[in-house]
Formats: sequence, C-alpha cells, structure tokens
Amino acid sequence: MGPSWRKVWRLGVKEWWSLARDPVLLVLIVYSFTAGVYIAATSQPDTLSRAALAIVDEDASPLSLRIRQAFLAPQFVPPEAVPLDQLDPRLDRGRSTFVLVIPAGFQRRVLAGQAPALQLNVDATRMSQAFSGSGYVERIALGEVDAFVRGVRAQPAPPVELALRARFNPALAPSWFGGLMEMINHVTMLSVILSGAALIREREHGTVEHLLAMPVRPAEILLAKLWSMAAVVLLATAVALLVVLRGLLQVGVAGSVPLFLFGAALHLFATTSLGILMAALARGMPQFGLLVILALLPLEMLSGATTPRESIPPLLREAMLLAPTTHFVALSQAILFRGAGLDAVWRPCLALLGIGAVLFALALARFGAALRPR
Repeated sequence: MGPSWRKVWRLGVKEWWSLARDPVLLVLIVYSFTAGVYIAATSQPDTLSRAALAIVDEDASPLSLRIRQAFLAPQFVPPEAVPLDQLDPRLDRGRSTFVLVIPAGFQRRVLAGQAPALQLNVDATRMSQAFSGSGYVERIALGEVDAFVRGVRAQPAPPVELALRARFNPALAPSWFGGLMEMINHVTMLSVILSGAALIREREHGTVEHLLAMPVRPAEILLAKLWSMAAVVLLATAVALLVVLRGLLQVGVAGSVPLFLFGAALHLFATTSLGILMAALARGMPQFGLLVILALLPLEMLSGATTPRESIPPLLREAMLLAPTTHFVALSQAILFRGAGLDAVWRPCLALLGIGAVLFALALARFGAALRPR
C-alpha cells in the first residue's frame, strides 16, 4: 500500500508554516537567491576590471603616445603619466597595480629593427589582477608596436589571420557565467540545509514522536519534507533566474526555462534526500552543519561549476559521476548556455532521478531505523 498523498500534502504545508516561523532561514533564502547571485555575477575576481595602470614615458614619441592611449575601460582606468622616481612609491602605497616603463629612444630603436625592452612592474599582492593583467598589458603594448611598425613600413599582412568567434557568450561577459553558476550552487546548498534542518527541528522539538503517534508512516513524513522544501528552493530559483539574472543583469538565457526548472526539480529530489540522510545521521544541528560543510565543498568544487571537468584528475572525475551536482551542472550549462533540448539532456535527467531514488531509499532506511525502539 502506497503513501497517502493527502497526508503528504498536509504534512508539507505544516513544514511551510514551520519555515515561516524561522527568520534566519528565510533571510538566508532571500539573500542567497537575490544579493548572493547579484554579487557573484558582478564581482568576478579572475576578470580584469578597472585596473590601476601608470606609465613612465621617457620616450615621448608618437609610438609611446599610441601605447598610452590603447589602455581603455573597462579593463583599465585611464592610465596616469608619472615620473620614474614615483614608480616604487606608487607600488608601495598600492596606488597602481601596474607601472609600464617606456625607455627613452624606444621608437627610434623599434624602427631601426632592434628589440628594445618595455619594463612592466606589477604589484603581485593583488594576485588576481596581477595574474591576468600582465598578459593584457603585454598583448596591448605589443599589438600597438606591431601596428605602428606596419603603418610606417607598409609591411604586408601576415598570410594567416586568426578570426575569433565566441559562442553562447559573444561579449564574454563574466556575469553570465558567474551569476548562473552561483545560482546553481545555491540550489544545492539551500536544498540540503532546508531539508536537513526540517528533520532536525522536528527531532529537537520532540514532534517526530507526535507524528508517529498519528496514522502516518515514516515514508509520508520524509516525502512531505522533501517536496515542501524542494518547492521553496524551486520557487526561489525561478525568481533568481527570471528577475535577478535575466531581468536585472540582462544575462542571456539561451534555452527553455521550464526545461531547466524540470531538471532543477530532479536535482532537488536528490539533494533534499541527501539533506534528510545527513540529518538522520547527525545527532544535532551542530553535527549536521559540519556534515553539510564536508559534503558541499567537494560537491560544488568538483562538479564542473568552478572549473571544467576536464581539468579534474581522471579517477576523481569518474567518481564525481555519483554526485548529483555533476549532472545538474552539465544539464544547466547545456540548457542555459547552449540552448539544448530534452534530446540532449535526458541522460543527466535520468542520472539525477536514479541518484535521488538511491539517496531517498537510504534516508528512509536510516530514518526508520532511528525511530525503532531499542
């Protein structure tokens, strides 16, 4: 005999009322899917943005002027011309991340076919900008030198030209990737926390035994917690995607939003089951919090949301196929970035369904064992 869906519905509504009386979790949900997504989308540390650049121009030639004018927003603030004796003080005080030194006679030596050096001084304590910005400065400066020499000597164009075409994100806007991946990570985090907290709340308040004294079964209790918390996270995901990302940040969503939400629902089936399983294993909220940290870090960092799966060691990459986040990230990127349909993502959907079923069975077995009299 299967569960009574009417009881599952009423128990789920009870979970909503319990959540409504928990202001901390409500604030966490609102922040994660609004300000948290917005901040992650607009502050990408690996992307060069408004870097402070100063130039020591000892040549004062048309070529040096051309180099100075080539550093434009949004990667750089307008470069500031400074004397050579201000190089070290500016770096010491953090006023400039990069100081480019153009030596005297630079243009004359370039036109003479020599190889003069440009000196780039970098404040490496600003690690993210220093790492990516050095390459930017080098490409921009050398590109201007090459263009200047071609214009003076009328050299023929090279026989091969590289034509770059960026697919799925033509402007290479970091907010598109950062915001969507942050939203996906928050789906996993909130679903695990909310479902596990719902079970631990019942245990700490002593209401689990009250429920079992009623004509309900453990499966109905767990199903109620699963669907009610999953519905909350799914609604918050839709708001984050449609209002914050697509509406406020103008992030391009290539595929079907309903198909993505369907995949998110399958993912929530797996992650809420995981949260219930960890809550059934934990003895209290502090222990549950430690389990959540230990589980979420590898689930998010090794799923492909932070770094491509191809960069992960092969053995670890194959092991992560057992994690629901791996399939959800692949599904989300295919739908939201590339506009894939169900024919392209049915395998991740099936994997999420299978992983969710296994996790729910384990959670139900553990929950039932914990309730048996000893």
